[in-house]
Amino acid sequence: MFVQMRRLTVTEGNGDKVVERFSGKGIIEEQEGFIDSTVMVKKVRRGEEEVVVLVRWDSEDSWKRWEKSDAHIAGHKANLGKPKPEYMIHSEGGVYDVKAVKMPASSSKI
Repeated sequence: MFVQMRRLTVTEGNGDKVVERFSGKGIIEEQEGFIDSTVMVKKVRRGEEEVVVLVRWDSEDSWKRWEKSDAHIAGHKANLGKPKPEYMIHSEGGVYDVKAVKMPASSSKI
């Protein structure tokens, strides 16, 4: 499994805008190898919120195909040259190979 993580820091009260953007229906759900996406919000300190988006893929190759796809590139080109939203303070991301996953004991029994 492969995970793409994005951490966005926004001004207080604007986390819901980021949640809406990353949790709404999109074309990523139709991509081969896409497993799921999780969006979480944490109040960091007064005046800021942190939104973390985790996107799970069945493999790094599936993620790479998505990153290089015409649909993904077109979505980024549509925003090229536009200023970032004024509520956006910081954004960073990373990609990870999943090395271990713990499941409830009941799910491992057949």
